[in-house]
Amino acid sequence: MRTSTARAVQLVLLILLALLVLTPLLWLVSTSLKGPAEDIFSSPPALLPAQPSLDAYVRLFQDNPLSIYLFNSTVVSGLAVLANLLFCSLAAYPLARLRFAGRGLVLGLVVATILIPFQVVMIPLYLLMVQLGLRNTLLALVIPQAATAFGLYLLRQSFLGVPKELEEAARIDGCSRLEEWWNVMIPAAKADLITLAMLVFIGTWSDFLWPLVILDDPSLYTLPLGLQQLSSSFSLDWRIVAAGSVVSILPVLFLFVLLQRFILPNASGDAVKG
Repeated sequence: MRTSTARAVQLVLLILLALLVLTPLLWLVSTSLKGPAEDIFSSPPALLPAQPSLDAYVRLFQDNPLSIYLFNSTVVSGLAVLANLLFCSLAAYPLARLRFAGRGLVLGLVVATILIPFQVVMIPLYLLMVQLGLRNTLLALVIPQAATAFGLYLLRQSFLGVPKELEEAARIDGCSRLEEWWNVMIPAAKADLITLAMLVFIGTWSDFLWPLVILDDPSLYTLPLGLQQLSSSFSLDWRIVAAGSVVSILPVLFLFVLLQRFILPNASGDAVKG
């Protein structure tokens, strides 16, 4: 009886917490669906639209180059994810499995960079992009995200958990170090790789400060900059702003729903291909 009561209380608390977290999102969606003649600042506030309409979404795409912003954000986020998975996994493998002088020092220095705020390195990074001739290019948005200290540390810890027997078996089969990395480590760390991909995608997709600093050309704006243009126009319509925010959330939500089933404890038995 006590167990059933405790579970019921726990379920009620979880439902209340979920409602508390989802209320701002529901309010955002509701605002974007309210008709042009509907007062969005009514008192008391109405959570559900009285006259549901897609007018805000239609005007969002008709009157603004949102498709360009979406394309730029997709390209930048996709390249950042691919670069992170490649470079972080390549760097994490020797730090996890090879023995060499100064390995601990190198790892400590890399991890220590996590403590450095981006605002500290923003100006030197900006000057570097200018000297490389990459200012006002999408590549300038990708390079700072191409490898992260957190990603390297995450994959290094993941590689440490791979049984040495798998490496030895691959070595007996004649695999090189690079083949061991590809055929043993990468499959074994699939869950952590997907986790890293999601974190990098979300961070790059929602990044506002660095694109604001490095880009001047509106045709290269990413989605956060494009949404900022909506909210700073002379005639501000909060329905369109809300619709743009909903559109920016949907890809991240879709990615999470698509990949969450892959985020499972590592199965070392699946580590060797073939």
